[in-house]
Amino acid sequence: MISIRATRYCDIPDLPMIESSAGQAFLVIPELAWVADDAVLSEAQHRQLLRIGQCWVVADEHDRPCAFIAVRPGEDGLHIEELAVHADRQRQGLGRALMQHVIEVARQQGVVELTLTTFRDIAWNAPFYARLGFRILEDHELSAVLRNTLDTEVAHGFRRDSRCAMALPL
Repeated sequence: MISIRATRYCDIPDLPMIESSAGQAFLVIPELAWVADDAVLSEAQHRQLLRIGQCWVVADEHDRPCAFIAVRPGEDGLHIEELAVHADRQRQGLGRALMQHVIEVARQQGVVELTLTTFRDIAWNAPFYARLGFRILEDHELSAVLRNTLDTEVAHGFRRDSRCAMALPL
């Protein structure tokens, strides 16, 4: 039995390992295989996100996190900083459950929109979010913050045409 609950500070040591495990999915895409070994959010970054944002985990039957989502305040709502599901628990609907939880909480809080940045053409990225109602923002629709986020991702090594910002109006 799994449950979604708020992230606790004692969960933080597990979160980088979950994100690293999730990144192994990129090994099947030769031009992005390097992402599997890329840096993940540090424990310090998770503590910061927990202080300023809203974070949840999917906890397994032993109450240990096996997936997480970290959300921070955005310009017009909330921005999804990271969604990760441990490789052993992928394709079980945990990412979808976390996203639906965040969408419901955001609606209850009166949030105007959710935003995120992601890969445009990878099945578990933009197409996944599109099935949840997110749409790709055109360049002229990007806020300065989202544009800066995409620019930072390009500086990190991603091709600009492979990345996009998405929004879900609530």
